Amino acid sequence: MSDQNLSTSEVPVISVVDDDPSVVEGLVSLMESVGYEAAGFSSAEAFLNSASSGKTGCLILDVRMPGMGGLELQRRLAAQVDQTPIIFITAHSGQEMSAEALRRGAVAFLRKPFSQESILEAVQSALARRAGPSVHEGQP
Repeated sequence: MSDQNLSTSEVPVISVVDDDPSVVEGLVSLMESVGYEAAGFSSAEAFLNSASSGKTGCLILDVRMPGMGGLELQRRLAAQVDQTPIIFITAHSGQEMSAEALRRGAVAFLRKPFSQESILEAVQSALARRAGPSVHEGQP
């Protein structure tokens, strides 16, 4: 009934954007295995042009991709006043890149390969940030 529709609409979508299909597939499978709805995209442009961009509760985003990179997508979302929490993932280490992403509000910056535990902790942190401190379960 309406409870089912309510719970379905409130399930946050975890969007994964990476040009490596195996990373996208693995992270989407992991998110779904722990009960999240997940969507995968091979580019920042594909994410921006999707219906998921407005429903995303957390964005897992590769830093370096052909076309628009992760930092540019972060800037574009911020310019649209989009507060979607972002977790950056990268195979390239760089203190400056990491510092810039975190300064601009990223929840985490994880270097590939990362553990399932570290990405799941980052997602939980991102969703808690999105919910904000005013959300209290069980109150009318």
